[in-house]
Amino acid sequence: MAEQVRGVVARRKGKAVSVETVVVPDPGPGEAVVKIQACGVCRTDMHYREGGISDDFPFLLGHEAAGVVETVGEGVTDVAPGDFVILNWRAVCGQCRACLRGRPWYCFDTRNAVQKMTLLDGTRLSPALGIGAFVEKTLVAAGQCIKVDPAASPAVASLLGCDVMAGIGATINACGFDLDVVIDAVGRSETYEQAFYARNLAGRVVLVGVPAPPMKLELLLVDMFGHGRVLKSSWDGDCLPSSDRPMLVDLYLQEWLDLEALVTETIPLDDVEKAFEQMHHGHMQRLVVMP
Repeated sequence: MAEQVRGVVARRKGKAVSVETVVVPDPGPGEAVVKIQACGVCRTDMHYREGGISDDFPFLLGHEAAGVVETVGEGVTDVAPGDFVILNWRAVCGQCRACLRGRPWYCFDTRNAVQKMTLLDGTRLSPALGIGAFVEKTLVAAGQCIKVDPAASPAVASLLGCDVMAGIGATINACGFDLDVVIDAVGRSETYEQAFYARNLAGRVVLVGVPAPPMKLELLLVDMFGHGRVLKSSWDGDCLPSSDRPMLVDLYLQEWLDLEALVTETIPLDDVEKAFEQMHHGHMQRLVVMP
């Protein structure tokens, strides 16, 4: 039976979000319903609210999430009810050219849940980054669920769904351990230009922050010729979720990574709009929603 849960919805561009009743269908083939335990507040969700990602409103916000698998659909074997998981933006196909080359982060045929969560009136919701996790329960493709050690704090584990993975992954998987690397974690034309000119002539620029679609970059072509070297983006840290997320959880549990220090405050679903306001004015570090 479909379930009714509370979730944070952005109905219109630039308008305050609201906590509304969300209808979550039973999982179909290859899908899973996950009870969300924690979801980090990320600037990308504010971009969704402001129409900076797409105009496919209404959005079910939240994507940096950890929780427990509640039910799975037909044919799902990699996860089971009761598994503690971190959610990925997408499930990879494992069969395309990128996957077969060992670069699944560039998968050409990624997928999310086929079914849509809706509002009570039947309006279909667009889940942020294919997840939609500012909600008590969400529907995803089962391949978006990565099992990790349940000893990890849900708040900490949620940050590995985006924030920490994007930063650490960009350093380890995209750049190696070179000293001539500049990472643009903001995703604005101004910061990318600064990054371009800040590194040395043999250096690399790695774009981690998500830019809004209208943003443009103007650089002198002669500077591209003289300073080009490597210019690349890093999606979710170019990670292999099935191995990298559990690895970071293990490093956290072994006290190699002090991830607890990153969680500055936990808040309920009803305070998400306040969190966005703090983020807009630069008055917050890392808040985590606990549905």
